[in-house]
Amino acid sequence: MIELLQSLSVQELIVSILDIVVVAFLFYRFLLLIRGTRAVQLIKGIVVLVIAFAVSRWLDLRTIGWLLDKAGLALFVTIPIVFQPELRRALEQLGRGKLFVRSTAYLNPEDLNKLIEEIVGAVGQLSRDRTGALIVLERETGLAEIVETGIQVDGLVTREFLINIFVPRTPLHDGAVIISGKRIAAAGCFLPLTDAPGLDTEFGSRHRAALGITEHSDALAIVVSEETGTISLANDGKLMRHLDNDTLGQLLKKLIKTEEESAPSFWQWRHPEGR
Repeated sequence: MIELLQSLSVQELIVSILDIVVVAFLFYRFLLLIRGTRAVQLIKGIVVLVIAFAVSRWLDLRTIGWLLDKAGLALFVTIPIVFQPELRRALEQLGRGKLFVRSTAYLNPEDLNKLIEEIVGAVGQLSRDRTGALIVLERETGLAEIVETGIQVDGLVTREFLINIFVPRTPLHDGAVIISGKRIAAAGCFLPLTDAPGLDTEFGSRHRAALGITEHSDALAIVVSEETGTISLANDGKLMRHLDNDTLGQLLKKLIKTEEESAPSFWQWRHPEGR
């Protein structure tokens, strides 16, 4: 090993170290990406197959080795299908890098404060009335395909408007509201449910949908429990529960970028205030 290092030039050594660091970083990001998802169990199964194949070769178990060899070939076809949600999430995160950021729903600080005030006011009233609600705030990842599942509204966000949407037994109450910029893009929308294992059994469909949309995009999802009135906020596949109005407002201000905070975009194909 020492002789190998001595045979390398300084430039080759720097390139080799950089190569190792990049691979280690990518592997680390991959582990973070799959943590808490069903991919962890699938990878464990693949590891078991690899170990079984090595043991069969060592013990010269030809029949088992042949079967495992064919199973390995099949994995190259099935892995992209099985890991489709994780691959999609990884590509979306890559696309949300600074170089490719596209301005979608950024607001100036005054409009953002007004938006948060209206949302927090509505959520607080819905919580006191124990009216179930699910509100999704679009950030950098577009939610056009989700908007298409509901009724397009294109209305200014006000607390009265939001409260009225979630009135029980009305046409739009039993779905998610999508907010883009300072406008309600659609209501009554259907969201993908989370695939995360080991969720608490008390989580209903609203909480699972909130986690699901934040796993597939960088959106924020606010949930009001119909049974308890508890306010929760989902972000990046994680759920923060038992929030009060002040805490919710602070979290939204921290997580939503303004126009000044957003990076310049090469893909500014939409108005900065939304649709």
